Amino acid sequence: MENVVAIIVAGGFGKRMTTRIAKQYLLLNGIPVLSHTISRFEEASSVNDIILVVPPGDSEYVQRSIVEKFNLSKVRHVVEGGSQRQDSVRNGLAMVDNGDGIVLIHDGARPFITPDLIDSSVERARKSSALVLGIPASDTVKSVEEKNFIKKTLKRESVWLVQTPQVFRIDIIKKAYERAYDEGFYGTDDAEVVERMGITVEIMRGSTANIKITTPEDLVLGEFLMGKI
Repeated sequence: MENVVAIIVAGGFGKRMTTRIAKQYLLLNGIPVLSHTISRFEEASSVNDIILVVPPGDSEYVQRSIVEKFNLSKVRHVVEGGSQRQDSVRNGLAMVDNGDGIVLIHDGARPFITPDLIDSSVERARKSSALVLGIPASDTVKSVEEKNFIKKTLKRESVWLVQTPQVFRIDIIKKAYERAYDEGFYGTDDAEVVERMGITVEIMRGSTANIKITTPEDLVLGEFLMGKI
């Protein structure tokens, strides 16, 4: 059976949250944000294994206080991240066996992804080999110069706001990361690392509820969404 592995990246410290606790450990409806996120992948029938990437020094805490406490049985490895998100993803990929299969890369602070969207993204990625979730821009989008002067107005129809998970064939994402590392390239997301290999990445409509908990306002919105989803 084809292996489907989810790498959940929770290696950041959440500076924009302005709290002493990393955003992935903050409580949402009384449960850590990261626990909610992992649970969605536990519920997704397509996912076999989960690899967690956490801040340096946090692996024992996460294993004990999140994985074991909430009985998250699909978690196979808890590894420590690097200085940047791309380094953290690379550490997670190192735990994925070579061969046929699919890797999903997801932000640990996006707890509102649904099992249905996870399963649908895996199914689509089996055909396209590289896929991201996103939503079309609903506002007017401007390209802005360094001094905050508008350069031009972009065609809204061609602009999407990208989310996670981002889903790839194992061989594709591993080769893309190896090349990026060899060349010292850092992209803004995993898809950009793949795109520079000349591989076309499909985008699939995600959900407006699939927000990333980044600011205190996001946490308030998250509490509201928790009662609606």
